[in-house]
Order: sequence, then structure tokens, then C-alpha cells
Amino acid sequence: MKEIGIYIHIPYCKKKCFYCDFTSFDNKEDTIKDYIETLKKEIEECEYKGFDIGTIYIGGGTPSSIEEKYITELINKIREKFIVSRNAEITIEINPGTVTKEKLEEYKKAGINRLSFGLQSTDNNILKKIGRIHTYEEFLENYQLARKLGFNNINIDLMLALPEETEDAIAIKVSEIINLKPEHISIYSLILEENTKLKEMVENSELKLPDEEEERKMYWKAKELLEENGYEHYEISNYALPTYQSRHNTECWNQYEYLGFGVSAHSYFNGKRFSNENTIEEYIKNYNKKKIEEIQTKEDMAKEYMMLGLRKIEGVSISEFERKFKINPLFYFRFEISKLVEKDLIEVDLDNIKLTMKGLDFANQVWQEFV
Repeated sequence: MKEIGIYIHIPYCKKKCFYCDFTSFDNKEDTIKDYIETLKKEIEECEYKGFDIGTIYIGGGTPSSIEEKYITELINKIREKFIVSRNAEITIEINPGTVTKEKLEEYKKAGINRLSFGLQSTDNNILKKIGRIHTYEEFLENYQLARKLGFNNINIDLMLALPEETEDAIAIKVSEIINLKPEHISIYSLILEENTKLKEMVENSELKLPDEEEERKMYWKAKELLEENGYEHYEISNYALPTYQSRHNTECWNQYEYLGFGVSAHSYFNGKRFSNENTIEEYIKNYNKKKIEEIQTKEDMAKEYMMLGLRKIEGVSISEFERKFKINPLFYFRFEISKLVEKDLIEVDLDNIKLTMKGLDFANQVWQEFV
């Protein structure tokens, strides 16, 4: 039986971070009950069936900012509607400052077996500058509590190139997290998004960000430290101890199908990409009206497979591409591959097409060839 993933979007936050342009809202607590009821209806009325659920990912927003009973209700609804694999990976994103012992106990009881902490920095001063509501000490307390309660698959999110950050500061930050021995670490470079408070603050010279050269040095320093300590760099921004790669995200990069539920959630099924309304109010009114974003041709699918696959450090498997599309990618994309090899951005190594070391610094140029 075919296996797919499920994504559930919880759009609530106690306070919106200064850099965030995700579909998330603060001061909307009065809509939570109706939103959860609508989510359950959307799951119940889903027309797609006949497959196993291998991964469930509850993201946001800040899923841990709402009452834990709602998370349990959603997972139970998924189990009622679909066949959830016995070894399914079930992840919830949590933020320090919104976690309690009662919440973690309820998550574990509901079957959640992977936590993803949004930490971003170990420096309280920097956390304040980017609008985070927690301190590093609160994170440590929450992390140790999760360990005590038996969670043995934990991711920690960090960000690079935050205001006033230096390469030395990155080395300290990454080393502190390595010492905690989480199973997975995600490290993303800060991107200044339009219509965010942080972008406004930088443009008004209230804050200064590291330049691109400094950001690249931070990236390579973090990579060096993580790999020296046994973390496998398996995707451009993700590192894991052996066997602890994120199954949900890896399946997305491998172009597996998934269903998204909730405001602004996206789905990919039967060669179609579709999404929900972008505001809580519109979603509650029109949860059953999906917007078709794309109906893929074989060429669209092949290009996307290359673009997603080249996010992975191991790259795109030539034999897997041939199995899926009945053609050799070295021939199908001969012009793009030749151009990128000539620029030393990708290499062909036995069965794989993958980024070079230089390609890691210019990955956007590589992906652009397959848009």
C-alpha cells in the first residue's frame, strides 16, 4: 500500500517573531476552538484514502501555544480517518516559553515521538533582538524535561547570521547545542523577508546583519563542528545522528505525496499541488474549497524532482530517476547538467548527481536551472 505524509498547520503564536513571514497570528486566541473543529471536519471529509500514513508533522505557528487537548483530538481524528503506520514518525514543533510538563505528557500519550524545538540562538540578547519570547535557560529547562519524560528523537532549530552575530559566536552556539546531544539539528541562514519588522529595523539601521561573506563562514564553521561530532550533513540545512534524519522532510525532498490540513496548508497528490485559504476566518468558512496551484506535466515533475533532490547532500539518484521517469537524467537534462558541471556547481559521481562544495554556496543558482 502506498505511504504518504500528513502536515497539520497550527497558525497561533503568543507573539510573532520579528523575522517571520509564515502564516501565523498572535491575538487570535478567540478563534482556536472553531479552528480546531474546522480542522477535524477537513480531515474527516478528505476524499483521498487507500494508503498508509508514514509521517505526521504538526507545524506552525507555534503548535505548543494551544491547549494540548486539541493536539490529541487532531491526532485521534487522523487515526480514525486514515491508517497510520505503527512506526509512523509523528513530529510537533514546540517553542520554549510555551511548553509545560502536562503538554509534553499529553503529546507522548497521543503518540508524538519527535519534538522540534524552535531555539534559534543560545544568546538571550540576540533572542530579544529578533523578537523571541523565551530565554536560553527556559529552553534548557524544557529540553531536559522532554528527555526526562522519554522523548528520544529531538530536533533543535538554529539560525545563522542573526543581528550582530560573529563566526566565533556561531562556534560557541553550535558547540553548546552539540553538548546536549540532540538527535537532529537544523541550521538555517536568516533571510530578510518583505513586510517583517526585522527588515524594517535593518533598513532603519536599528540592527546590523553580517554580510554574505561572513554568513558563508558561519555556515562552514557550523558544518565543520557538526560533522566532527558525528552529525551527518544530509540536506543543505539539516544534520542528524545516524538513523535520525527527518523522515517527513526527506520524503518531501524525494517528491513523495502528502496532504496538508489547516490554514494555508499545501498538499501534493496525484501530480497536483493545492492549498487552503490564507486567513483563519476564510479557512473556517471555506475549508473545503482547495485552490489548485499546479497540475504537473511529466516535465514539471522531473524538474521538481531534480530541484528537490539537489537539496540533499547525496543528490539525485540516476537509477531512481530512471525508474520513476523512464529516462536517464544525464540525457534529459544534458544542457543544464553540462552547464552546472562546467561551473563546478554539481558533479556526477557513480549513481548520483549532487552539489559540489562550491555548489553548497551557490545552491540557488543550481536550483534555478530546474525551475
